[in-house]
Amino acid sequence: MTAPGKIKGIVFDKDGTLFDFASTWEAWALAFLRRLATDAAHAQAMAGAIGFDLAAQRFEEDSPVIAGMPSEIAMLLYPHLPDMQVPQIEALLNAEAARAPQAEAVPLAPLLAQLRSAGLKLGVATNDAEEPALAHLASAGITEAFDFIAGFDSGFGGKPAPGQLRGFCDAMALEPADCVMVGDSLHDLSAGRAAGMGCIAVLTGMAGEAELAPHADIVLPDIGHLPGWLGLA
Repeated sequence: MTAPGKIKGIVFDKDGTLFDFASTWEAWALAFLRRLATDAAHAQAMAGAIGFDLAAQRFEEDSPVIAGMPSEIAMLLYPHLPDMQVPQIEALLNAEAARAPQAEAVPLAPLLAQLRSAGLKLGVATNDAEEPALAHLASAGITEAFDFIAGFDSGFGGKPAPGQLRGFCDAMALEPADCVMVGDSLHDLSAGRAAGMGCIAVLTGMAGEAELAPHADIVLPDIGHLPGWLGLA
């Protein structure tokens, strides 16, 4: 990997990296399940399908929602919503996601401003759909901080495939070796490796250090530690 002080581009995952995963998506899951469930048993069945502990109101560590795409989640819910088609379920997921409350992992605006002032190109690569992703970034007032934003439906595919990251490099005219992928899941790190980027793991998602460390160049508590790692602080 290129030395930290020589890095030219950073691609961030969104959920669990820019925004705290649990604070955002556990509220989303509760809202979605309550909206569609016909009774308590129905809610429990749907929660089980997506790896959500309804009693504890939290996701299981192996929940497919953590790194999955809306289309994949819709397929899991489809057997429990026989009156709806998968595209309808996916549309509802995206609409509810756009309304999900966002909890910043760290104060984002000053951090991103610091990174941009150092001449770094910044991108977002998320397995969320582009529309709710843009809504989330706008709600934090940080959309303009990014040079590149890609959801799973933006034409580059989703992670762990490297298409979004290669799209960033192409758009910014950067070599992958001069860029890093920052994320909270193995999907993020796998995409970074496949793209030829350095990989930084953060612990603001559901995965722990023991799971992430073997696949990352470094593990940081959160993205607020990036300036120090880059030698900017």
